Formats: sequence, C-alpha cells, structure tokens
Amino acid sequence: MKRILLIVGGGIAAYKACELIRLLRARGHAVRCVLTEGGSHFVTPMTLAALSEDQVFTTLWDLKDEAEMGHIQLSRQADLIVVAPATADLIARMAAGIADDLATTLLLATDTPVLAAPAMNVRMWQHPATRRNVARLRADGITVLEPDEGAMACGEYGPGRLPEPTAIAAAIDGALTPVEPVLAGRHVIVTAGPTHEPIDPVRYIANRSSGRQGFAIAGALAALGARVTLIAGPVSLPTPAGVDRVDVETALDMAAAVEPALPADAAVMVAAVADWRVAPAPQKVKKTGDTPAFVLIENPDILATLSHSPQRPSLVVGFAAETEQVLNHARAKLTRKQCDWIVANDVSGDVMGGEANAVHIVTADGVDSWPRTGKDEVARGLARRIADALMGAA
Repeated sequence: MKRILLIVGGGIAAYKACELIRLLRARGHAVRCVLTEGGSHFVTPMTLAALSEDQVFTTLWDLKDEAEMGHIQLSRQADLIVVAPATADLIARMAAGIADDLATTLLLATDTPVLAAPAMNVRMWQHPATRRNVARLRADGITVLEPDEGAMACGEYGPGRLPEPTAIAAAIDGALTPVEPVLAGRHVIVTAGPTHEPIDPVRYIANRSSGRQGFAIAGALAALGARVTLIAGPVSLPTPAGVDRVDVETALDMAAAVEPALPADAAVMVAAVADWRVAPAPQKVKKTGDTPAFVLIENPDILATLSHSPQRPSLVVGFAAETEQVLNHARAKLTRKQCDWIVANDVSGDVMGGEANAVHIVTADGVDSWPRTGKDEVARGLARRIADALMGAA
C-alpha cells in the first residue's frame, strides 16, 4: 500500500478528484486530501473525507493540526504528492516557491516526489507565463502531465482539460514504480537541440528545435542508471540530473564532439542538425540594395558517419522531423543512414518548442506508433525500449 497526498486545486475539474480517489482506493492506496480554498467552492471536505476514509485538511491555521507542525508531517509522510487539478494560479505559485496557504507551504517543505495534473482554459495553458512555469517545475523534478484537449466549461476548445482520472491514476502507478538501474555500466551518447551556423558575427542559420525532447531522453536514460554524455546545441535548458553535458554551437562542433565521446553502447541522435552552412563573413553583412548571395555548404552527416564508424555503438537511433509523408521519409532515412531505429514525428504543428510529441519508431521489423503525449513520457518510453534492446543484446 502506498500513501498518496492529494491536493485538490480550485476549478470546475475539481469534481474529477472524487473519481480519482475512488480509483486509487481500489488499487489499495491510502489517500489523504488537502483541499484548497478554491477547491472548496466545487467539492466539499465531507465528500473527500467519505471517499478517502480519512481526515481532509483545509487550512494552515488549524491550532490542533499545526500544534506539531502538521504541514511538515503531511508533506513528508506521503510516498507521492498529487496536485489535481493544478490550476494556472497554483502552478505559478509552485514555480515561484510561494508558501501562502497549506497546499503551497507543504509543497515547499517536501522532499517527496510531486505529480501535477493541469486544468485550465486553453489560452491560459498556452500563455507564455504558464509555459515558463511548467518548464520551471519540470526542471525542478516535478512531473507535470499534459492536459487533455477538448471542449471546456467556458465554451472554448483546445488543450487544457484535466486528464481523465484513469490516465492520472496510470501516471501515479508509474511514479510509484521503483526505477531499477538496468543500464548501470552502460554508456549512451545523446545529441540534442539545434545547431547555429554563422552567416556573419551577428546572424546565423538555425531551426526551431528547443532541445526538450533530447534533454528529456538524456535524463530518462540517466534515471535508468546509464552514464550519459549529452552533446547539446545552443539551448538554455538545465542539465538533467546525472548527465555529463558538452555544449556546442555548429554542426562541425557537434560532429567533433561525438567522436571523442566514443565508445558507447548506444547513441540517440535527437539533435536537429542544420543540413547546410555558409562561409561566414568576417564582418556584419550590410544592406546595400542588392540581395547578398550565400553559397551553401553541406554539413557532415553525423548520424551516417556514426553508423559506419569502426566504433559504432550496438544501437544507433536517429530522429526524423518531417512535415509530410512522415513514415515514407523515415523508412528511406533508416536505409540511407544505416542506423537501427528512426524515431519520426510530424513537426508541422507545435512539436518544435512544445511540450508534447507523437512519435513513430521505425525499424527493419516495422513501425510502432505512439499517441501524442508529454515529451517526458515519450522519453521514459524510449529509455525503457533502449534498455530492453541493450539488455537483449548482452
């Protein structure tokens, strides 16, 4: 039996917390609830107490509960803290480290793993402030689920709906499952992010890759015990825990960094490497009325070079970011590059720079298509699959 502390935030989706409690209790977990002031406008303490069969906590100023610093005990007695629904306001206060009520105070005082299930209006979810706050929480080690997409109580449509209780319960099961260091003693190279190819001292050729998927994969592999060398293009993401990071700028830099990182058991080439570069001008190119002519020079093919290297890892995974005929292009790339897998995705929407991804794993044996989910979830799934492949080849 695991002990789950459920923080119920304010929002119409708070009613789904009742079903979540029922599901968790059916799994044999003990559930204790903290109801925020906003949440109390949608569900009552009596309802949550009846479903959880335990006391419900609502305030930081309860003399009886706080006589022995009850918020500290609440924060540390659980195996997992779940925030559902996690409203935009609650996410913002968590990201800022604010502790002005019972929920935020115990979240700041805890060293227990935290999982948050967002729920808010689509425009609030897509607002740059919320995106920054979510990124901050994930960088701090908090698991933030992707919201569902659909019709909302406000009449709008889009991402922002609280995930269904069954999906949250499944994520809780995953968070409560101990991670075995199955890749201990293995070395994996991961490339991530874009490359910047200078045109002159102030301009460059680049793409919209954020590096988030590659960084998430590096972190997931490290969590499985691997020694991970992350070769990162110019991004400002925090280095995942347990990962050795090498920062580069250009495709030539990245190619030069891969070779000394060998030997490795696996290489996961997530980086969106620029296909071309130019011979950069020594000074800033000025407007003269004439359009400057740049001669494009093809960059080295890092993936193909690694696949044919005498030090080739036993598993080489390439990525294909496509905007059309995704599977056809991925199959062609698998053959052309001579790697073992191609992880293909359609980037014609908001994948580059976004928080979610839908991927197809293309191998000589066929295609395994995964539904759209958070990049952290994709990373954990790929890390497990890589671990299975390496252990099967041992």
